[in-house]
Amino acid sequence: MDIKDLTKAEEQIMQVLWQLEKAFVKEVIEELPIPKPAYNTVSTIIRILETKGFIGHEAFGKAHQYHPLISKEEYKRHATEKLLGNYFENSVESMFSFFVKEEKLDLSDVDEILKMINKIKHKPR
Repeated sequence: MDIKDLTKAEEQIMQVLWQLEKAFVKEVIEELPIPKPAYNTVSTIIRILETKGFIGHEAFGKAHQYHPLISKEEYKRHATEKLLGNYFENSVESMFSFFVKEEKLDLSDVDEILKMINKIKHKPR
C-alpha cells in the first residue's frame, strides 16, 4: 500500500486519533492545544484524512466516530524511509553522523544504540 504524506495539520489530527484510537470530532478538538481550531476546520481535515485512506468511520445517526486505518508504526516507517531517502541517500550511517554532529545524541544515546546493535549481532538466526 502506498502511504501518502501528511501535512502538519493532518499529522496533528492523526496523533490524537492514534492516542484515542477512536473519537468524534468534538473529542479530537478537546485533545488539541490552545488555541483550539474551529469545528469545521477539524471536520474538513478529518474528511481529507479519510479520502487519503488514513482513517475510517462508524456512523451513529448523523455523527461519525473516526478511527485510524494506518497505524502510527506504519506511518513512522514511511516517514523514516522518506527522511532517509530524501536527505541521507538511504544511508543510516549518514543520518546517524548528522545527529551526532548536530549534538542531538549524547553519550547515553550512543551507548543505547550500541547495545541494540550488539543484541542484533548476537541474535540467533
